[in-house]
Amino acid sequence: MFLTRFIGRSLLAAARSQSTAAAARSHSTATAAGASTATSGHNPLEEFFEKERTPDDQKPVYGRSWKACELRLKSWDDLQKLWFVLLKEKNMLMTQRQMLHAQNLRFPNPERIPKVRKSMCRIKHVLTERAIDEPDHRRSAEMKRMINAL
Repeated sequence: MFLTRFIGRSLLAAARSQSTAAAARSHSTATAAGASTATSGHNPLEEFFEKERTPDDQKPVYGRSWKACELRLKSWDDLQKLWFVLLKEKNMLMTQRQMLHAQNLRFPNPERIPKVRKSMCRIKHVLTERAIDEPDHRRSAEMKRMINAL
């Protein structure tokens, strides 16, 4: 239990230190080369963990799931972007839930996962509606294949 949490935290800390070391190296190389832009040390593994909060921070307020009528107003590209944002959120929540479960700790906000899942299902529903309404049968079939691949 403790070991899993320790490994997860040390993995994140190692990833952070690696990214900052790489950013420092690239920054010193860029400075030596006379470049004026600096790179940020962003590690993609950090997206699987929720940001640490200090005890002084207020409990965050989480939103509701997206409604289908709101999603119908969005473009295909906006829905695709929203899909991947929700997918990242879902992966982050599932990672956090699994780590806490391995430590026999309670997941703090279990109601967030169904909200994300509902929103993802509604996006698929809206995209399927658009594919059915498409007059061109080939394009409709292509759209349905892309939706099913999500």
